[in-house]
Formats: sequence, C-alpha cells, structure tokens
Amino acid sequence: MVRGIILAGAAALLISSAAIAQQAGSAAPQSVKRTDIIAKLDSGFATLDTNHDGFLSVAELQAGQTHELQQIEARRKAEIEAKFKQLDTNHDGQLSLVEFSAAVPEVRAQLTPQQVLQSLDSNHDGKVSAAEFRASRLQSFDEMDTNHDGVVTAAEAQAYARTHQPR
Repeated sequence: MVRGIILAGAAALLISSAAIAQQAGSAAPQSVKRTDIIAKLDSGFATLDTNHDGFLSVAELQAGQTHELQQIEARRKAEIEAKFKQLDTNHDGQLSLVEFSAAVPEVRAQLTPQQVLQSLDSNHDGKVSAAEFRASRLQSFDEMDTNHDGVVTAAEAQAYARTHQPR
C-alpha cells in the first residue's frame, strides 16, 4: 500500500511536470540521465511530503496537485493578458474587430500562378488547355474509382485518402 502511494506520487509528479512543460511550451530534452530523473523525483517527493514522514498521503498529493494547477493557471492567465495587451493597440481595454483581425494570419496561396501553370501545362506551351486542366483531376478520380463504374463512393474516397495521405 505504501509503495502504491509512493508510485502514485511519483506518477503524479511526472504527469504534472509534463503538463507544466506542455503549458510552458518547452521543448522535450534531447537526452536525460537516469541520475537526473532520480534527483528530480526525490526533490519532488520531498516537496510533496510536507509532514516529512517519508510517505505521501492523499492529502499531500492533493495539495501538491492543487499547487501545480494554480501555477499553471497563473502562467496561462499571464500569457492571455500579455496577448490581449499586444492585440489592444489603442490600449482601451477592448478589442475591436480591426485589432482582432490584425492578429489573424493572412490567407495566402501555396503556389504562385507560375507554379500552377507549370504543373498543369503538360505540353509546355506556356498555356493550359481545358484538357490539361481536367487531366490531373480526372486521373485522381480514376484512381479513386476502383471498380471503374464512373462513380466514386464514400468508401472509395476514404480508401484513397488512407493510401494517399501526405507524409
């Protein structure tokens, strides 16, 4: 039972530490020594073991979890406030549609018109005919239409999507 409480405490410490790292946006370490993990676990255990009896009770685990959640919430609140202040360019404590819209990334095409022309212009004459325009799309349709009945069913489209996902 005592071992279960200790393991639960260690698991709680690891889970909460992972949550803090995720909230803080920190990158995962490249390599970690076992001795460093043991030192961190021992330090975390000592912090949680408020009555210093060498064991973690449910109350101590709950207090530790509550403390860590409060720290995460405080950091999250600070990040939100900082972002709001950044967006509130006229410093009136409110976001107008113009201020909010300024934070939204601009919509851009992935390819330039020249790149699109190059990909569609199969005879390389510098222009795209209706046949060239249809060709690549019809090729994909024909690949999806596995039973070649001229209809792509939902099942055929899903099967195609599974096998042609970008990597």
